[in-house]
Amino acid sequence: MVALRGRDIDAFLAKPDAARPIILLYGPDAGLVRERADALITSAVDNPDDPFSVVKLDGDELAAEPSRLIDEAMTVPLFGGRRAIRVRAGGRNFASGVDTLAEMPVKDCRIVIEAGDLRPESPLRKACERAKSAVAIGCYPDTERDLAKLIDDEMRAANLRIAPDARASLMALLGGDRQASRNELRKLTLFAHGQGEVTLDHVMAVVADASEMKLDPIVDGAFGGKPDLVETEFAKAMVAGTYPGVIISAAQRHAAWLHKSALAVASGTPVSAILEGGFPRLHFSRKPAAEVALRNFSPARLMPIIDQLATAALEARRQPALAAAIAQRTLLSIAVAARRRG
Repeated sequence: MVALRGRDIDAFLAKPDAARPIILLYGPDAGLVRERADALITSAVDNPDDPFSVVKLDGDELAAEPSRLIDEAMTVPLFGGRRAIRVRAGGRNFASGVDTLAEMPVKDCRIVIEAGDLRPESPLRKACERAKSAVAIGCYPDTERDLAKLIDDEMRAANLRIAPDARASLMALLGGDRQASRNELRKLTLFAHGQGEVTLDHVMAVVADASEMKLDPIVDGAFGGKPDLVETEFAKAMVAGTYPGVIISAAQRHAAWLHKSALAVASGTPVSAILEGGFPRLHFSRKPAAEVALRNFSPARLMPIIDQLATAALEARRQPALAAAIAQRTLLSIAVAARRRG
């Protein structure tokens, strides 16, 4: 059984085993699946943009003709060189093609299969785990160690330092999807280019504005004291395939904005001035909900909620199977608290 875990994954990706040319990447973190697939394809051929070097196949089409996978893998390039096959698995089963290919002598060709969150009994996963010439790699949301390494790598590449409070905020805001996290970090390093150090202000100015509009009703419903709305919109997000950690991150960003704004209100700044000129600026459609939330929560009441969200983000990463339940419970708890104004 060849299913890599932990540091074994990093070692394999850094130096793939030529005796295992069939590589299955699966899991709930679609961004990490894509990132690892890109790296494996790039290291397998001389030019990943050459259509003669990299063949792209659709898994559902292979299900109708599994032998095509074998034909492509055993094809000898007209001009020589190495080849790679990139397969995007769908809902149909093409594991028989993998079983057959695993028994054949594949030379100078790497087969990378991208899939979603496969169950242990999935035919494709079982085929790759039992074959001696294949390997299965799970791609799950980043742990604290993974996020710390990701931040360090991007800061080092940009020749930047990062302040401790900025790092702490980033650890809470990132995660759930590797590609999205890396994109946010690169946006952040570009914003801080030439300044030597990434600060908390940089993080709040750039990463704090990363929430998607489709998540706003969930977050606004929670801080607006509307548990029914939270339940309805959260269910929609789950059906759409949204990772629960992304919703928690959106709630964390909004809680931080509310706390900063509530402090300003307590110092005498009119709510209208904050809504019109605050930074980062709210979308106009969210201003009524933000005004309600500022009436519901004082700075003191927001602090335990910020802590509660941070705990939920950590628990969701530690227990991905329970991430949806953790996120929904936390948001409903905030909605109930919002009804107790003060």
